[in-house]
Amino acid sequence: MKPERILVPLDGSLLAEGAIQTAAGLARGSGGTLVLLRAAEAHTLPGADPTDAQVAVVREAEEYLTAVAARLGEEGVKGVETSVWYGPPATAIIEAARLQKGDLIVMTTHGRSGLGRLILGSVAESVLRGTTTPILLLRAPGAPLEAPKGAGQARPSREVGGV
Repeated sequence: MKPERILVPLDGSLLAEGAIQTAAGLARGSGGTLVLLRAAEAHTLPGADPTDAQVAVVREAEEYLTAVAARLGEEGVKGVETSVWYGPPATAIIEAARLQKGDLIVMTTHGRSGLGRLILGSVAESVLRGTTTPILLLRAPGAPLEAPKGAGQARPSREVGGV
């Protein structure tokens, strides 16, 4: 697979930016384009006019992505585009991948489980469930490892090769 359009969802955090170098390496190797993506969503009080808040979050997202693209340009990364989508992160990533014909989504995950994931949700899991675009999920450095239920109970089959 030689991805031509690699989407990298960013939320402004160092965690999310951890996917950039891996994605840039893939783009360099395939001659593809790196699409830096940011979802923007304003949260206003009920009854308030959300227009100014919406414009402000989109402008902030555009400025952030422009700065990241400029930094990558200084590092010699070519073929970088930026794209701001208005809406919830998972929905924005899924729609961007579909409409921009993304070949690969490269993103990081906190690796939360249990109550943390239940309360905070998982953008990565929502994207995984909502798109057919291949996803390369990168674990955040220092994210805790948790053994799955039943760890240590799996054993190789005696029947190797279906015999």
